[in-house]
Amino acid sequence: MQYMLIMRSDDAAVEAFKEMPFEQVIEAMGKYNESMINAGVLVAGEGLSDASEGFVVDFTADPPLVTDGPYGETKELFNGFWILEVASKEEAAEWAKRCPLGPGAKLEVRRVHGAEDFPADNEWIQKEEGWRAEQTAKQAAQAPGGSD
Repeated sequence: MQYMLIMRSDDAAVEAFKEMPFEQVIEAMGKYNESMINAGVLVAGEGLSDASEGFVVDFTADPPLVTDGPYGETKELFNGFWILEVASKEEAAEWAKRCPLGPGAKLEVRRVHGAEDFPADNEWIQKEEGWRAEQTAKQAAQAPGGSD
């Protein structure tokens, strides 16, 4: 099963991060990522740009309202994520506890729904499975050594 680890930080954690030598941060995260790769559990992971580069789409209005970042009070910001393929919730928690984050940072851990969580006879679920297969084939063809 897959779990998403969502990195969240408050303003104090963001400021503390800015005070750390960048090479030290990259090394710590690199070692963490490498340990998950070596264990065969890392599916994906990315850091996110600063909130000032983002925007929010608010659906309380019609049409939806787009607001550039930063968006109001920043009590917690999402800064990155990992997706892990693990055997259990407990294993996901063990990997999350190893993340090199400090005070003011949190990892929200959520299970990622799989096809098995939805009715297999649903037209849209079947279409999505087809779309995913097409995307996988496209990525394989674009990969080095793939056919174009």
